[in-house]
Amino acid sequence: MNRKKGKSKKTGKKYPLLSFIFKAGVVLFLLGCLFFILVFLGVLGPVPSKTQLHQINNPLASEVYSVDGKILGRYYVENRSYVSFDEISPNVINALVATEDSRFYEHRGIDEIALARVLFKSIILRNDAAGGGSTISQQIAKNLFPRVDYGPLSMPVNKLREAIIAYRLERIYNKQEILALYLNTVPFAENTFGIEVAAERFFSKSPKSLDVHEAAVLVGMLKANNYYNPRTHPERALGRRNVVIDLMVKNNYLNAADAAKYKEKPLGMHYRLISYNQGPAPYFLERLKPELLEWCEDNVNENGQPYNLYTDGLKITTSIDYNLQRYAQQSVKEYMKNLQTVFDNHWKSRDIFREKPEVLKSAIQNLNTSGDSYADELKKYSAKTHASLFTWDGVENMEVSRLDSLKHYLKMLNAGFIAIDPHTSHLKAWVGGIDYRFFKYDHVTAPRQTGSTFKPFVYLAALEEDISADTYFVNQYKVYEEYKDWAPRNSHNEYGGYYSMKGALAKSLNTVSVDVLLEAGIDETIDIARDLGISADLPDYPSLALGVASVSLKEMVEAFAGIVNDGKPVKANYLLQIADKNGKVLETFNYDLPYEPVVSPENCRAVINMMEAVVDGGTGRGIRTVYKIPGDFAGKTGTTQNNSDGWFIGLTPELVTGCWVGADDPRVHFRTTTYGQGAYMALPIVGKFFYKTYHDKKFEHLQYSTFPDPEPELLAMLNEPEYKEVLDIEKHGFDFAGIFGKKENENLKDRPDVKAEEKEKGQLWKKIKGIFSKKDK
Repeated sequence: MNRKKGKSKKTGKKYPLLSFIFKAGVVLFLLGCLFFILVFLGVLGPVPSKTQLHQINNPLASEVYSVDGKILGRYYVENRSYVSFDEISPNVINALVATEDSRFYEHRGIDEIALARVLFKSIILRNDAAGGGSTISQQIAKNLFPRVDYGPLSMPVNKLREAIIAYRLERIYNKQEILALYLNTVPFAENTFGIEVAAERFFSKSPKSLDVHEAAVLVGMLKANNYYNPRTHPERALGRRNVVIDLMVKNNYLNAADAAKYKEKPLGMHYRLISYNQGPAPYFLERLKPELLEWCEDNVNENGQPYNLYTDGLKITTSIDYNLQRYAQQSVKEYMKNLQTVFDNHWKSRDIFREKPEVLKSAIQNLNTSGDSYADELKKYSAKTHASLFTWDGVENMEVSRLDSLKHYLKMLNAGFIAIDPHTSHLKAWVGGIDYRFFKYDHVTAPRQTGSTFKPFVYLAALEEDISADTYFVNQYKVYEEYKDWAPRNSHNEYGGYYSMKGALAKSLNTVSVDVLLEAGIDETIDIARDLGISADLPDYPSLALGVASVSLKEMVEAFAGIVNDGKPVKANYLLQIADKNGKVLETFNYDLPYEPVVSPENCRAVINMMEAVVDGGTGRGIRTVYKIPGDFAGKTGTTQNNSDGWFIGLTPELVTGCWVGADDPRVHFRTTTYGQGAYMALPIVGKFFYKTYHDKKFEHLQYSTFPDPEPELLAMLNEPEYKEVLDIEKHGFDFAGIFGKKENENLKDRPDVKAEEKEKGQLWKKIKGIFSKKDK
């Protein structure tokens, strides 16, 4: 026994290194097991359980869709969307597997061979081209459960944690689900998450439609998303794309001949930025947001919690038509760019702020939050600062003083445009301004003086008060003594002759419109406007006929839509359906439309007939002569005092549109009516919109829709000559004695709208409204 003991000691002394290695190995193994257990149990940081992985709830952007299923924008914390495996092109799947995890279909979340390769090539041989050892499943774990800083232990703890999560994921989800999960969570360039948003942004396509070379660009971006951004670094992106294509050949997803063909293709990027406030309908999304937030508060998800608009991936369908919205936005931008150039040249030789110092002063005072005096506040505006300024040639980054920046924006003209289906009340297009990034104020809902666009309601009120459609009114300058000697003028300062209501509306005569208002009754006219949905304050004064009231573009277009809808009020509706992230419908919105008209359908048709004359030969004739818009079309121009606001309302049987143009401060405007009138400022945008719409095969049928005609007797009255230089009283067969009898003269004597000197000249018959109706039709 002593010999055995001695031999043992001798052996230990003979191989001390082996003994140390063995003991160290046992210790390391035990420490490794302990380390694994600590990570596995979540002692060194939370590791999601199988149950939690079953309920992966990544923040998903809620998406707003047009009625034709196209994306309008998103509300999000992270710009992320979700698509199923079947909605992703095989080209994307093949490129991803070939590039990121070539043995994906062979392992169960951890690729031991890849890890060994990385250990040997990357660490021992220092070969950076060896690639990574993380599987797609491990990358999902990293994306879904971000790494935590544990000091010196950060890398081993996070790597082991990701391996455990990856293994659990592979036991819960099949390979297709893993791939879809990865492609929905991986970050691409420009703060986009997921293949759907990336495909949409860089190629304006759905993930299912991506070709090989396009898929290779997006997958190649994953190596370093901003470095290989195809928009900012096209050459790098092209080189990386070709590397991905080569890897697809290497892993038998593509043959060499096809690969050569795809590598010859250009980058082919079709960039389209759709985010919360930079898509085709940013003002509309801002309008919609409060209603959606209220809906979320009132509805709970499967966990019993109120829905979160920014993280729950709701799918919201609206009535907006994608193409109509696009045409509206294009029309606004195209024309406003040209109009701004005209405006700048118009003021080129004069300083608008020297002539109107109160504009700048009030703007600075409105921005003053310090309480300092205007003089002290003005001094703060002299220092230069770096700023990004909106221009029609793109955003300009420059060193500029705050004062110059303020002047730049005060001189900028803006616009609003809206389109409504008058029969369904569905909103079809909404453009609240020229660029939401710089101009947040929505001009669709902003109240502005309406000018002559209010006149059709005056004429409708007259018809409702039984004033005959073939009544003629004298076009003369007059002073209304009862209203503090107020004297309305026509915009062209031309007077004389007699106009039918149709002719007066076509020429937008202020003098006749005031007479018609007083005949119909101011209160009665206000009631008509109220019944058709105008809620703004309407002054009880004759100038109401000239559009001194401030009304929003939205309310004006809704009221005109009510006229097209045969007198049944129209209130724009736009929210159709809300579904959850999986497409399950949560609520469908049905709107009760009024069945009873608030004004006579016949009289509505008569007013539309009058407004057709506006377009066919009146102030709105540019629709026909310049933009060549065919088919039934009615409209009304509007210009306010000092040319501050330009309006045009354009009506077709199936679509009612409206446009307003002006500066945010009404004191900033054209100096002449030549440029400041609605026919010059606003009509062209409507004209461009319908030109684009009617040249779209989807909508070309709209030009063949027709307005219903009034009844034959009323139509005959409307077809009377719109203008007469003199009236043949005898031809009308009136009883002169009855007309100019004592009683009638006494009544006329007290009327405030007849000048005394005209009474003395014996022209009392010109003031009798309604007596010139033709009796021998």
